[in-house]
Amino acid sequence: MSIDPRVALEALTAALEEHLAAASARRGPGDPAVEAAFFAVADAFEVYDDSLYEAYGEVTGLGVLDDDGDDDEEEDVDDEEDLEILQ
Repeated sequence: MSIDPRVALEALTAALEEHLAAASARRGPGDPAVEAAFFAVADAFEVYDDSLYEAYGEVTGLGVLDDDGDDDEEEDVDDEEDLEILQ
């Protein structure tokens, strides 16, 4: 069953608002409310991106970062190349 992209976008917006509220009320590093809000944003984004693709064959061009160190090294190289182009 596919989800309407507008409904998924509303859920993503709500998750972002909850993340802002949790971040602004942070009780210290590693606050579980902020971490839970972060994962809710990531999940809502993936649902939105998938529903956008299913409905229209489009994607946002954004992605959720994961903690895999291999990807970070590749991204750093790409970022350095982008900086050289901008200079």
